[in-house]
Amino acid sequence: MLPDSFIQELNAKNDIESVVSSYVSMKRRGRNLVGLCPFHGEKTPSFNLYPETNSFYCFGCGAGGDVITFIRRIENLSYIDAVKFLADRAGMSMPEQSFNDTTSKQRMRVLEANREAARLFHACLYSAEGRVGLEYYRSRGYTDSIIKRFGLGYAPQSFDFLRSELRKKGFHDEELVLAWLCAKNRNGNGIHDIFRNRVMIPIIDVRGNVIAFGGRVLDDSKPKYLNSGDTLVFKKTNNLFALNFAKQGKTDNLILCEGYMDVIALHQAGFTNAVAALGTSFTMEHARLLARYTDEVVLVFDADAAGQKGAQRAIGMLREIGMRVRLITVPDGKDPDEFIKRNGAERFKLLLDRAANDVEYRLMELGKKHLLNTSDGKVNYLKEATQLLASISSPLERDVYIGRLSADLGVSKTALQSQLNYQLQRQKKQQQDKQFSQVIKQSESTAQKANPDAKTHVRGASAEEGLLGMILLNPDYMTAVRPLLSADEMITAFNRNLYATLVERMDQGLSLELSHLSELYEPEEMAYITKMVRDARERVSSHTVDEAKRYVSIIRSEHHLAALNEPSSLTPEQIQEKLNAMKHMKK
Repeated sequence: MLPDSFIQELNAKNDIESVVSSYVSMKRRGRNLVGLCPFHGEKTPSFNLYPETNSFYCFGCGAGGDVITFIRRIENLSYIDAVKFLADRAGMSMPEQSFNDTTSKQRMRVLEANREAARLFHACLYSAEGRVGLEYYRSRGYTDSIIKRFGLGYAPQSFDFLRSELRKKGFHDEELVLAWLCAKNRNGNGIHDIFRNRVMIPIIDVRGNVIAFGGRVLDDSKPKYLNSGDTLVFKKTNNLFALNFAKQGKTDNLILCEGYMDVIALHQAGFTNAVAALGTSFTMEHARLLARYTDEVVLVFDADAAGQKGAQRAIGMLREIGMRVRLITVPDGKDPDEFIKRNGAERFKLLLDRAANDVEYRLMELGKKHLLNTSDGKVNYLKEATQLLASISSPLERDVYIGRLSADLGVSKTALQSQLNYQLQRQKKQQQDKQFSQVIKQSESTAQKANPDAKTHVRGASAEEGLLGMILLNPDYMTAVRPLLSADEMITAFNRNLYATLVERMDQGLSLELSHLSELYEPEEMAYITKMVRDARERVSSHTVDEAKRYVSIIRSEHHLAALNEPSSLTPEQIQEKLNAMKHMKK
């Protein structure tokens, strides 16, 4: 385990407010800070920071923990890698190895294997064997400069090209499988290359690490695109293609495309702020990732049904987290690559400059569904249009579009405003009901995932949570509690383990603060522990040793009661002993 003194210094130099604020816009509310949760989509802030305990908790999704847990979740890192991340941020050196960093070492080997694979694919592209791949890139108009910039390559039609070359560089079969570069043979003997006869596109994260690959076939075989699966260093929903370049751009927005090739074509044409999702539909995680780097996104999706459906989906997610959205409709149903080839970069720049915002786009799409020259069509259109405008948070923006609808369709602004107010009230109630339901559901879910016994022993688990939260906020109470309660008397397994951990740390003279537990517990478990602390903070006025002892009494009573509910496991003497103990506690 890492020394307590190191973790204390790490926390002191990485206060949760400064760390989280680099990812989320936070506003102070009393002693705490609130903002939109980076782990789920929401319009009303439910993500809370507690500087006093250097912790966070979201009432909407149940995420919680200390600053290390936050980095684990948002950067998709193991505990040790999250500690290293924060240590680097603070200019601290890691202590001499006194921890199990197997996962961290595996991550490093996967990154090293990916880097070597990217070099091999790129070198192969310029060999006789890779000529077919180079010709493909040339046919798309890619220059050597752009091929080098993106590290493009070619995987030959071979089952052991990569396996053989990487073995020479000291990589083991298990590491190549872990990196999703090779797969085990069906007979269980040996491994083979996953990517074969494909042009290869390395996926590079914002730190410059090769974390995955996308491969496109050069014939009619399926699948057309083969993308790396999730690994220790890669998760599709946590990364965007070319964000490592786009984040360095000088523009005030990012262009979101559908695929790799469109992004590469746009970068070659000078639009270096283009990115794309990685072999998966656009997700809320992608939206929140974009929000770290820009306030405005320009969508460039194909004109076909799938492209338009994808655009509508992305609009909803981006709007939900408060981003500005504009859309480009490429003429004649062309994709950006084709359009730039035919018309040049200047014409595409005009499309960018004239891109409609998402409200105009969605109103236009609604207009296509209704016959606006009929009364019924006009009424139905305006009902849906005001429903759309009610989802916009800016009153000024809503007023502009109400005025435009009134002028365009010859309907009084007063009538439209009345319909809009109805939709606003309706949506507000729906949002409140949804959030309340979500808070209840997530609160229950957090406990059930970490401590499933809590559902069976509601009263006992509630007392355990109250006591543990109080101890974590007031470690000195442990001196009074420990002689009265043994870990074995805790009713639920998780809380029994947590209490035993706190007792052990106290015996060793170690800190009982929340930040020293994240090495021992997974993020979901840390969320449950943080919820205990957060609830205890809300009851701070009742924090006394007597209140702690009251919790102990309930826990012991529930423990005896639980044992009596399983009489077959007790002797008659033990049953009588527990009954007498319960009578004594009631006096």
